[in-house]
Amino acid sequence: MSPQRYIAHFDLDSFFVSVEMLNNPELLGKAVIVGGSKERGVVTTCSYEARKFGVRSAMPMKQAMLLCPHAILLQGTRGQYSKYSRWVTDIIATKAPLFEKASIDEFYIDLTGMDKFFNVLQWTIDLREQIIAETKLPISFGLSSNKMISKIATDEAKPNGYLFVQPGMEKEFLAPLPVNKFSGVGESTFQKLKAMDIHLIGDILKYAEKELEQKIGKWGTELYKKAQGISTSIVNNYREAKSISCENTFSENITNENELIIELVRQVERVCYELREDNMLTGCVAVKIRYPNFETTNKQTTIDYTLSDDVIIKEATTLFKKLWKKNEPVRLLGVRLSELTNQSFQGNLFDDVTEKSKLYKAVDDIKHRFGKTSLQKARTIKK
Repeated sequence: MSPQRYIAHFDLDSFFVSVEMLNNPELLGKAVIVGGSKERGVVTTCSYEARKFGVRSAMPMKQAMLLCPHAILLQGTRGQYSKYSRWVTDIIATKAPLFEKASIDEFYIDLTGMDKFFNVLQWTIDLREQIIAETKLPISFGLSSNKMISKIATDEAKPNGYLFVQPGMEKEFLAPLPVNKFSGVGESTFQKLKAMDIHLIGDILKYAEKELEQKIGKWGTELYKKAQGISTSIVNNYREAKSISCENTFSENITNENELIIELVRQVERVCYELREDNMLTGCVAVKIRYPNFETTNKQTTIDYTLSDDVIIKEATTLFKKLWKKNEPVRLLGVRLSELTNQSFQGNLFDDVTEKSKLYKAVDDIKHRFGKTSLQKARTIKK
């Protein structure tokens, strides 16, 4: 008999705003919006005081300021967000048997089988209290038999609370909730469902599975399963998250600094392309150098989460210059990106990031069509 699954979902409440308030207590209790510029930015997150006026994440900033003109608009301090995210990650990593970092402020923990050794709910409560005590950040969690239910339970528990949906109670928990609580139910699908007199999740089960499929396609089958609380998605172990690396053993040792940096830039362009292909951001850059006597040295640095070639090139070059024994011939040179996290959290947080993302997407599209080396920085092209 398979053990009962227990999955916890942790989500830092209004994470960027919470960090800003920690660093500036004068913001406490005020309507605060973190996002891009008033002219063309979007809301990344906002305080609950701003939400009372109808402000929501992903809303155009112009609209948000019309709804809440007295709101304090912040561009955001990227380095602080990375710092606090790593802090919470480290706390969870020391306690959790298996966890997934879904984004900068969101985590899943698989506690399946742990109920033999301790009370799973109390363990999760204790972990939440430790995170709050050490970081002073508000955090909510949902606990249930699968990732889908736990994530929805977290939303219901906010702000700064928790909710346990006991195994066997999944359908009862979901039934009274609006159908658009399910991810994937956008406005178009929501309107179709309302036309079928499906307003709440429980209404879905008034229809047979085949009938739903006939009316709204394969998505109908998926909705039918979700309405019963069925989800088989697994927790992907964060500690096994891959790194992305590239290295080159030279046919002849290289002593010229300019040649070595050109090779380093070429490698960074390659790993950054793979990073974006995987829809990831990196928070750590490392450079590796091996000399002819096979002495191998490494140096790394943590950075604000990014996908940008130019940022990573700058960091990698700085590491190389600190690491390399000047004028010593190099046998092997490499670069590695680690501490990867899903790209979705950054979204449109900063206008410059948004513009760079568009630029890199255009560049990557060309590489898709014509090969990875079809576009290169001028200084990396061999003459």
